[in-house]
Parts: sequence; C-alpha cells; structure tokens
Amino acid sequence: QVQLVESGGGSVQAGGSLRLSCSVSGGRYCLGWIRQAPGKEREGVAYITSGSGFTIHADSVKGRFAISQDNAKDTIYLQMNSLKPDDTAMYYCAAGRSGDSCSLRQLVVGDRGQGTQVTVSS
Repeated sequence: QVQLVESGGGSVQAGGSLRLSCSVSGGRYCLGWIRQAPGKEREGVAYITSGSGFTIHADSVKGRFAISQDNAKDTIYLQMNSLKPDDTAMYYCAAGRSGDSCSLRQLVVGDRGQGTQVTVSS
C-alpha cells in the first residue's frame, strides 16, 4: 500500500514561487501531482516515472512548474514558479496504479495523499 505525505503549500502573491514535497513509501512506477480548485474537476498537473525519471507536465503549467524526484530520499517535488491566481487549489501527491504505464489521467483516478493548499493572490 503506497503512502503519500505532502508538504510545502502556502500563500503567495502572483508571480511568486513555492516548492511542494511528497514523501513516498510503498513505491509506485507512476508518481506525480494533481490539483483541485473549489467547484472544479480534479486536474493532473505533472507526473514522473520512477527509474527513468520521464516527465510530463500539463499544458496549463508547462514552462512554469517542474516535477523532479530524489530517489535516495523517496521524495518527489513540484517546483512552482510564476504562480497565477488560477493555480489556487488543493494540491495532492498522487500515484497511478499501473506498474508499467503512466498518464495524468491515471494520477487523477489513482491513490493520493491528504493534500496541501496553495493560494495565489493577485
């Protein structure tokens, strides 16, 4: 059973930066971040595959966010730069359930942590 524990959320002004961390235990091939804003559907933000470290970012965050992993620490990160008010949401560390494939959709319907709030003010 995978366990995912997020940290690093907070409040920031537009244009600012935050870094989210997720401690992972139990191991999964497909790890990443999803977010959900009030009244909106859950959205896949980025994923990274364990081992190769292949990454995909949603179009809405491409060029501003970067996912990375530290295998020695069993931790993944989400560096968020140039934050916008539209980025305000609860951010969840997520794990896909497939052992050999990965997609943002798999993260959305997979397992997730408790979440950490990110609030961006204009």
